[in-house]
Amino acid sequence: MQSLSNRKKVLEQKPMNFWERMYLPAIARGLSITIKYFFQPKATYKYPEVQRPYSKNFRGQHSLKRDEEGRERCTACGLCALSCPAEAITMISAERQKGEEHLYREEKYAAVYEINMLRCIFCGLCEEACPKEAIFLDGSHVPPEQLRKDFIYGKDKLVEPRFDYKKEQETIA
Repeated sequence: MQSLSNRKKVLEQKPMNFWERMYLPAIARGLSITIKYFFQPKATYKYPEVQRPYSKNFRGQHSLKRDEEGRERCTACGLCALSCPAEAITMISAERQKGEEHLYREEKYAAVYEINMLRCIFCGLCEEACPKEAIFLDGSHVPPEQLRKDFIYGKDKLVEPRFDYKKEQETIA
């Protein structure tokens, strides 16, 4: 079949000399590169004992934050779920009852908040979309599990533990 441009590329193959046919120079060159890298410092880390430093913009496991009074910041607006390209976030909102003012900031809160870590691509769009600064990707790596259902993280794994800011302010002052 003739090419459309009618241009031909002629390939010339020079005959190999004796040393090229023996492949000895190529083998010696390859061994010299190997020996050169053998004596240089290693670029790998021995993981359990030595952990590599993370960059400033490392995105780890999700965490739902609390405000200064220990109440959950999430108001179940759903912007994080809408911005998630992998559709890994699901939530069910509920109304705050009387007597729960110390638990939730707004009248509406996330009764169920789940993230499927197998679907999550750790892009950080949920963090950027949240108007209340309730979700951050500031944890460590997601630990390995055996079952798929263990990768669906609910509020029990995502909400940060309570911290008494008032006591901390008293100890500082």
